[in-house]
Amino acid sequence: MNRRKEKGKVLVAMSGGVDSAAAALSLLERGYQVMGVTFRMWEDIARSESDLAGGEPCYLRRAREAARRLGIVHRVLDLREAFHSAVVAPFAADYLRGRTPNPCVGCNLEVKLRALLQAAEEEGAAYVATGHFARVRRCEDGSFSLLRARERGKDQSYVLHRLGQEALSRCLFPNGERSKKEVRELAASRGLPLAEMAESQDICFLAGLDYRDFLALYEPRCLSPGPVVDMAGEELGRHEGVAFYTVGQRRGLGVSAPYPLYVVRLEPQRGAVVVGRREEVPGVRLEAEEAHWLKGAPPAPSFVAEAMARYNTAPVPCRVTVAGRGFSLDFAYRVWALTPGQHAVIYRGDEVVGGGVITAAS
Repeated sequence: MNRRKEKGKVLVAMSGGVDSAAAALSLLERGYQVMGVTFRMWEDIARSESDLAGGEPCYLRRAREAARRLGIVHRVLDLREAFHSAVVAPFAADYLRGRTPNPCVGCNLEVKLRALLQAAEEEGAAYVATGHFARVRRCEDGSFSLLRARERGKDQSYVLHRLGQEALSRCLFPNGERSKKEVRELAASRGLPLAEMAESQDICFLAGLDYRDFLALYEPRCLSPGPVVDMAGEELGRHEGVAFYTVGQRRGLGVSAPYPLYVVRLEPQRGAVVVGRREEVPGVRLEAEEAHWLKGAPPAPSFVAEAMARYNTAPVPCRVTVAGRGFSLDFAYRVWALTPGQHAVIYRGDEVVGGGVITAAS
């Protein structure tokens, strides 16, 4: 490979998939000194060593092989305990509280990037990189902005919205300017064996299980029967646990009515699942807590922006009103199933402004 003048050392998180391998290759071609890092996480807890072919998970073997083909040093970090405490346990706890969480947001910030940045300090690396489809831009005032990926359909800025300025100043996202097709072509150009791997859309630690089956095994307290009631409070049936339902759900309610019923809200305090008509599902306004602003503060106490109330959806115009450590969003038109526990991420054009965890909606 013809390399340009070395630009410095960068640690690349290599998951064993095509995106992270292509990111490592891209940085090599741009002249960086690259080291690959792979995290051992939930898969090793969920299965015994005898179930792991060759004594290690497949993703680790794929990442090691990609690093070998690229001619880079490869390091493995054991994050199993951190992943369990920072991601899996809160995931189950949120469902017990009647929320529907997105564990990938906390995982990226609290586990993966935190460990990657710490390893970079140990290795004397100026930068860290991942295969995420997102972009970082340095502004004229010296601050850093997080931007959506060039290919909107693959954009992953939503799950990175809680990054701070220090992390952004050291993060590289080589795939942000490429399409998925271009990423696969880049990997194929070096004969990487993962160029045609299918993508997984599942939460990694579910290991193919439905989240309800996982919760039943991991947190038996989720198995707490209660009433399914309509908006007037009339009991229509019984359920096996509030944790097994989410706002907007229609199928699997176990009740009938002359019109379609949807989950409108969950009331874990009394163990009730409240159902109603489609137009009664929250979709106009939300309140969020744990606000994080990428520039350290919101642009104004009240401002117009766009927001995603769920991952991989189109941003919707809204009015943002900041209140203490949280904010509210009033949408210009109805958004389907605003759900407590999900993250509301605020954008202005391609730039991520901030975000928070949805606590209430109407």
